Amino acid sequence: MKVTIVDYGTSNLKSVCRGLAVCGADMTVATRPEEIENAEIIVLPGVGAYGDCARRLRERNLEPVLQKFFQRERPFLGICVGMQLLLDSSTEYGPCEGLGKIPGQVREIPRQDSYGKRHVPHIGWEILTRPPGAADWKGTLLDGIDEEDSVYFVHSYTAWPDDESDRLADAYHDGSRIAAVLNRGAVYGCQFHPEKSGPVGLKILSNFLNLV
Repeated sequence: MKVTIVDYGTSNLKSVCRGLAVCGADMTVATRPEEIENAEIIVLPGVGAYGDCARRLRERNLEPVLQKFFQRERPFLGICVGMQLLLDSSTEYGPCEGLGKIPGQVREIPRQDSYGKRHVPHIGWEILTRPPGAADWKGTLLDGIDEEDSVYFVHSYTAWPDDESDRLADAYHDGSRIAAVLNRGAVYGCQFHPEKSGPVGLKILSNFLNLV
């Protein structure tokens, strides 16, 4: 089944496409709403500022077709800012509305750690942990992933879902809690970059392709 990768002018398309290709995906890159209407699987990458990404989505009239896609309950994966856009809003450079698929807000990681050391941006490898009370990862995007497996992050803001059950995995950056993976129904989001996270990341992408 073909994977539709949404290109809205602000994303790391090449690395995402390479990662999916290694996993055997049949891909198409879509820039217009009509190219997304009949999509069966969607990947929404994203890099940069939340507001700029949200603006570009709306300038290309892609939000309505994505909302219709959510209603079809088909597999969806947001990566980095693509995950953050799933929430209601962000405080980055002032309030900005997102897609509202997962209730919550995106907020800045504390600028300094408890020792006064500069804390953002968060760049590097962190281990994945299961949030307290979270369901087992079997049958999800993280099936076969071990707690303590590491993945690669590059960001300064993190998602805070209203409902703790939307957290599938967390990470910690010098004591600050990071929403590493969100999940609601068939919709998933990774704050980290699976396409840059070595064998663990490729396993996560393969799991996504097998969710169909």
